[in-house]
Amino acid sequence: DKTTMTTHHTLQTRLLALDTAAISDALDSLYIAGGLAGIKPQAGGKKIAGPALTVKYEACTPEKNQFMNAGNYIDEVPAGAVIVVDNGGRTDCTSWGNILTTKALQKGIAGSVIYGSARDIADIRQMGYSLFSSNIYMVSGKNRARVSAVQCALDIGGVTVCPGDWVFGDDNGVLVIPGEHLEEVIRRAENVENTERKIIGAINGGTSLDVARQQLGYHVPWEAKA
Repeated sequence: DKTTMTTHHTLQTRLLALDTAAISDALDSLYIAGGLAGIKPQAGGKKIAGPALTVKYEACTPEKNQFMNAGNYIDEVPAGAVIVVDNGGRTDCTSWGNILTTKALQKGIAGSVIYGSARDIADIRQMGYSLFSSNIYMVSGKNRARVSAVQCALDIGGVTVCPGDWVFGDDNGVLVIPGEHLEEVIRRAENVENTERKIIGAINGGTSLDVARQQLGYHVPWEAKA
């Protein structure tokens, strides 16, 4: 529906004007854990923001000479989504590479977040695709891991990721914002950025850090100051 789409677009624009540090502080103020620890930016070098499309992998032991399908779920991913893959943080085999990247770019998918390993990193960097993963390794996931569910709740290091939650990533890493708190989190994060900008301005003007923090509300930066 059109109103939802416009709101969606406005929130995304506001989100992309922020950074993950401000969003993280805003999540802290609401006692929500959102940061995905250990998942690092590997390619793309730009901010990504969009609704999560979740994919869960499970370990498997194949029969000899039987090939298990790898990433065909990608055919169903809508444009603008961020793919979040839970491969249990595995470092011994991959769940993302250049073929999936090619398809993701073709479909206008915003980026991928892999709790586990990715490969073909040189190709992916060259393609400019936004990829976050906890590890880089070359051994294929074929016949070692298979998709067990799509659009289900994931648990990544104690943080829950549900379809409809929003994923936001930049050079600092990636975090998840519960869908129902998106607007409030953005509002608080904007206040955090303003507070920090004022503190930096005061320090540049010669104020001591201690005084600047006290005067400008560093302890509750998400509350708008008059």
